[in-house]
Amino acid sequence: QSTWGDSHSFRFSLMALVVPVPVLDDNYAYLVIDEASSTCVAVDPADSDIVMAAVTARGLTLLAVLTTHHHADHAGGNTDLAARVPGLRIYGGDDRVDAITNLLTGGETIEISPVLSFRVLPTPCHTRGHVIYVVAQTSGALAAFTGDTLFISGCGRFFEGDAAQMHHALNTVIAGLPDSTQIYCGHEYTVSNLTFAAHVEPANEAIKAKKRWAEEQSAAERPTVPSTLGEEKTYNPFMRVQTEALCALAGSQDPVAVMDYLRTAKNNF
Repeated sequence: QSTWGDSHSFRFSLMALVVPVPVLDDNYAYLVIDEASSTCVAVDPADSDIVMAAVTARGLTLLAVLTTHHHADHAGGNTDLAARVPGLRIYGGDDRVDAITNLLTGGETIEISPVLSFRVLPTPCHTRGHVIYVVAQTSGALAAFTGDTLFISGCGRFFEGDAAQMHHALNTVIAGLPDSTQIYCGHEYTVSNLTFAAHVEPANEAIKAKKRWAEEQSAAERPTVPSTLGEEKTYNPFMRVQTEALCALAGSQDPVAVMDYLRTAKNNF
């Protein structure tokens, strides 16, 4: 049983629906649903029972699993789902992903169906095989499932990479998507991330406003996902490493050095 939150649905195009599925203590799995065919994929279904209950409750057929990285709080449900759903395709960018059937290198497009079509972007750092998935839709906003690379107002720890890799992942790979892209991340860390953001940029009004809103959402046990990429650029310090205030704080004009400074500061915050 999940210990927090309720499921809420967000429509991100004319054809597909995203349903956040809270699992474990603070993780998000997601269903991405093709309503016309009553089919879906699951992103990072760490708790197979909760995810399958969500699939069954909506009368859906699960076609595939998209795994952002191999950590158990993201891939831990894969083996059980593979046993429950014959022929289930399990995608990931790392051969350490449980029950993987389709190993990705990044740059591919996964065509589950005409609606459930995802671009795969490599974002190594948190883990060396981390990938994110972007829905390849022309109608409505794109949606990016960013795992533990990009959080709302935060980023993942550099377990198997360095600041240069995270800077590239956030500020080249992800930042190159349209600002309207909706960000569906792997954890509900928003309030704590914004508390840190306010610490390093105390004069930033966007951070203050988002923090007030996130605290209200949290108090009501409502998800803070999704944000948008354009919003992240206003209040996520890890996407603001070239701003004057954060360069001054880090004592460097080098965005990689600022990234490294901020991650170290967040680790110790």
